[in-house]
Amino acid sequence: MASLFTTYHLLRRAAPKVSKEFFTCQAARHTALRPRNVQQIVEDLPLQRTFRSGKPFTQTAVSGVGISSDAASPLSPLNGTIRNVRRETSRKSYFPETSDKAVAYWLLGSAASVFGLVVFGGLTRLTESGLSITEWRPVTGSLPPMNATDWDLEFTKYRSSPEFKQLNPRMTLEEFKSIYYMEWGHRQWGRAVGLTFLLPAVYFIARRKVSAPMAVKTIGIAGLIGFQGVLGWWMVKSGLKDDLFAPGSHPRVSQYRLTAHLGTAFICYTAMLWNGLSILRERQLLADPVAAEKNFSILRDPKLKIFRRSVAGLAVLVFCTAMSGGLVAGLDAGLIYNEFPQMGLRLTPPRSELFSDFYSHTADGSDIWWRNMLENPSLVQLDHRILATTTFTSVLGLWAYTKLSPTLNTILPAACKRGMHGVVSFVWLQVILGISTLIYLVPLPLASAHQAGSLALLSSVMILGGRTWVPSRASRLVAQKFAKPSSALERAVPDIRSGLLSRHPKVSIGGNGSSMGTANPGV
Repeated sequence: MASLFTTYHLLRRAAPKVSKEFFTCQAARHTALRPRNVQQIVEDLPLQRTFRSGKPFTQTAVSGVGISSDAASPLSPLNGTIRNVRRETSRKSYFPETSDKAVAYWLLGSAASVFGLVVFGGLTRLTESGLSITEWRPVTGSLPPMNATDWDLEFTKYRSSPEFKQLNPRMTLEEFKSIYYMEWGHRQWGRAVGLTFLLPAVYFIARRKVSAPMAVKTIGIAGLIGFQGVLGWWMVKSGLKDDLFAPGSHPRVSQYRLTAHLGTAFICYTAMLWNGLSILRERQLLADPVAAEKNFSILRDPKLKIFRRSVAGLAVLVFCTAMSGGLVAGLDAGLIYNEFPQMGLRLTPPRSELFSDFYSHTADGSDIWWRNMLENPSLVQLDHRILATTTFTSVLGLWAYTKLSPTLNTILPAACKRGMHGVVSFVWLQVILGISTLIYLVPLPLASAHQAGSLALLSSVMILGGRTWVPSRASRLVAQKFAKPSSALERAVPDIRSGLLSRHPKVSIGGNGSSMGTANPGV
C-alpha cells in the first residue's frame, strides 16, 4: 500500500515536466529569438505572401479557417479582384481622373489672349491694314523688313495689289509702314497664341496633368488654332485679286471667308473658356460630393427644363448674331442707313432693294433669296438688326421669366441668378454700342468695342450655361465617388462571403467582412 502511494506521488511530480516537454517545439528551443516589428510579422503571414505572389490561394494560405485542400478556396475571388484592379489601374493610370488646376488657368489665359487677338484683328480690318502683307510665310515671315532694301521690296509687292491701285495710289513708304506693322503685329500675335498653346499642351499631356477627355479636347483646340491660321491667309488672299469683286469696286476680302475666319476664332475662344471653367468646376464639385449631388438634384428638376434649354438657345442666337455682324463688316454694310430704328423713311428698305436681281447669278433667279441675304448690304444690315433685336428681347424675356415665375424664382440657384444678371448687363451694353456705331458712321473705337462686346456677351451666356447645365462627366465622377469602395479588399468582400457560405456552411463571416470565425467551435 505504501508503494502505491509512493508511485502516485512520483507521477504527480513528473506530470508538469511531461506536459512541458510534450507541448514545446524542440526546433524552436534551439532557435534564437529575434526582435521583429509588426510590419515584418504581417509580411510573413501566408495570406500576405499569397497576395504578393499573385498565385491562387491554397490550403496553406487559409488553413486557419479549416478548409480542405481538395476544395477551391473561397478567398480566390479576392485574389482575382486584386489582379483585375491591378490590370485596370495599369491600363488607365496614364491620365489622371481630373485635370490639374494649372491646366484650367492656362486655358483661361489662352482664351484671354484669343479675345485680345480678335479685337486686334478687328482693328486691323477697320484700319484697312490686312492687305498690306501680300505673302504668307509662317516661319520666315516672323521678322519684319530689317533694312531699306527689304522695305522697298515689300512696298513694291503692295503696289501691285488692287487696294493700292484703287484706294492708296498716293501712299508713301512711311504710311505703308504703319499699316504693315499693324498686319504684322496681328500675325505675330496669332503665332504667339499657337506657340503658347501647343508647347504647354505637349507638356501637360506628357506630364499627365490632364484627364483623357481633356487631352483629346486640347489636341482638337491645337488643331483648330492651326486651321485658323490657314483660314486667315485664305481670307487675305481673296482681297489680293480683283476676280472676286466687281471691276472698279472697293477692294475687300470675301465676306464669306471673313465670317469663317471670325467664326473659327469665336469657336476657339469658347472652347478654351468652357474647358477651363469646366476643370475648375469639376474639381470644386469633387471636393464636396455631398454638396455637388445636392446641386445636381436641383438642376435636374424638371421645372428648370425650359430655363436650361432657353440658355442653350440663347448661346446659339448670340453666336449667329455675331456671325451676321461679320457679314456686315465684310460688306461695309454699316456705312449705309445710319439711323435707328428706321432704315431711310421706313423700318425696312423697299422690297425691290432688299431682293434685287443684281445679285442673282442664274438666269431663272433661283438664287436671288440667299444671295441677297449674304451679299446685299441693305438686306445684310436688316438681318443683323433683326437678329440683334431678337437676341435683346430673348435675354430680357428670359430674365423676366426668372423674376415673374414663382416656382423658378424659388428653386433657381443663386449662382444662376447672378449669371442671368450678367447676361442682361452685357446685352444692354452691346445694344448701346451697336446703335452708337451705326449712328456715328462706324468710328474706330466704337466699332472695336462693339466687336469686343459680342464676344463678351457670348462669354456671359456660356458662364450662365456652365452654372445651369449639369456636366455629365462631373456628375458621373461624383456618383462614382459615392459608390466606389475605398480598397480592393472591400470590393471583394461580397465574393468572399458568398464563396465561404456556399462551400463551407460551417464558416461564418462578420457582417462587415472584417472578421472570420466558425459557427462550430470544433472546426
